[in-house]
Amino acid sequence: MSAQGVAKISPQEAIIYLMVMTSASDGAITDTELRTIGRVVRSFTLFSDSDEANLVETSEACGALMASDDGMHLVLESAAAALPMHLTETAYAAVIDVVTADERLDLTEIRLLELIRNALTVSDAGASAIERAARARHMTLDPIV
Repeated sequence: MSAQGVAKISPQEAIIYLMVMTSASDGAITDTELRTIGRVVRSFTLFSDSDEANLVETSEACGALMASDDGMHLVLESAAAALPMHLTETAYAAVIDVVTADERLDLTEIRLLELIRNALTVSDAGASAIERAARARHMTLDPIV
């Protein structure tokens, strides 16, 4: 970490950090969320086999950073510094996959999504499109009431 506390991480690690932080934001990391993080790392083209092999280590490093003073903001700053602009929407899509994994969204998660969008400078239009695509992927045969 640098003197300011911002971790020097790769773009892939940044996305994992954001997914882990999002998963932990409601106070519990569910098995469904863990499986979703693993699926994202296995299926998104920008991740390699070594990212999957180091997933536990990367998640633990994120947890250590989150446990530090002002940890959430350090994770956000570290991720924003590590991600090139062309990967910010990819990162946001990964986060949305995790936050929708348990099929419920609480106020803490909504607020964190806003913070992530702002930190990564994801446009409202881009965020809306990503969120709409996630809703479409999670639809069931039962109509929404």
